[in-house]
Amino acid sequence: MDKLDRYRVFVHVAEMGSFTAAANALDLPRASVSAALQRLEADIGTRLLHRTTRRVRLTADGTQLLERVRPLLAEAEDIDQLFQARQRQVSGRLHVDVPSRVARRLIAPALPGLLRRYPRLQLKLGSTDRMIDLVREGVDCAIRVGHLHDSSLVVRPLGHLALVNCASPAYLREHGVPEQLDDLTEGHWSVGYASPTTGRELVWECDAQGARTLRLPSRVVVNNAESYIACCSAGLGLIQVPRYDVQHLLDSGELVEVLPLHRAGAMAISALYPHRRQPSRRLSAFIEWFGLLIRPHLEAPTA
Repeated sequence: MDKLDRYRVFVHVAEMGSFTAAANALDLPRASVSAALQRLEADIGTRLLHRTTRRVRLTADGTQLLERVRPLLAEAEDIDQLFQARQRQVSGRLHVDVPSRVARRLIAPALPGLLRRYPRLQLKLGSTDRMIDLVREGVDCAIRVGHLHDSSLVVRPLGHLALVNCASPAYLREHGVPEQLDDLTEGHWSVGYASPTTGRELVWECDAQGARTLRLPSRVVVNNAESYIACCSAGLGLIQVPRYDVQHLLDSGELVEVLPLHRAGAMAISALYPHRRQPSRRLSAFIEWFGLLIRPHLEAPTA
């Protein structure tokens, strides 16, 4: 392992706060990671990390080195790929995290095409509906839907997903088809959805601006999209959901759209990644590919 590789190991350990996590991300034995850090500290003559049984923290010298080494590694990667053919420029491991339904409905079916285009790319695909610490968990990029809280991440907006109100035919036979908003207050139920961030059940939005909301009663509350749609299909209540998520169910008649004039506002979809001097080619390639993949499902911009 040369000195540049030891710098790369140091950055992973520093950002992830763990020798074990860094070893997993780099696909190296933990002992090799530990030995690389010891050798680097010996080479430059200073302690870079405070090691405890629970946590690894940077020393003041380690913090200074981290700021200098990040752009150095980015530049080294650019140089390595400078004279490669375009098809070979995108290579290496990329760890992305996306909502479970986006992974299942959109990304997984299209992955063979991506990997044929970039045969040297290795994708690690995580599927969660919660906010995660990208740096701590070694994630290069996350796709998120909805409002984003302030963070230190770079946010690349991709567009807005149109939402629909829908229910199962069995539910509508039992409770009737709501024709106007006032009908919702007369014997209708929703499938509750608990925010992954706050745990609170979300309100029912009645217009694109979110100016009017209702508190529909629910007999079941879920915290992920798979269960949300499954409960709706089972006749447990109305849901508000991105159209791409249920278009196949609407086409087959398993679900029925209701109240089309009272849809909730479209939800933003974004790519997030940690601050770097510039994103790697594999990260840029993935975001570009996913942007094209999601485009047919986005709400058309208003003039």
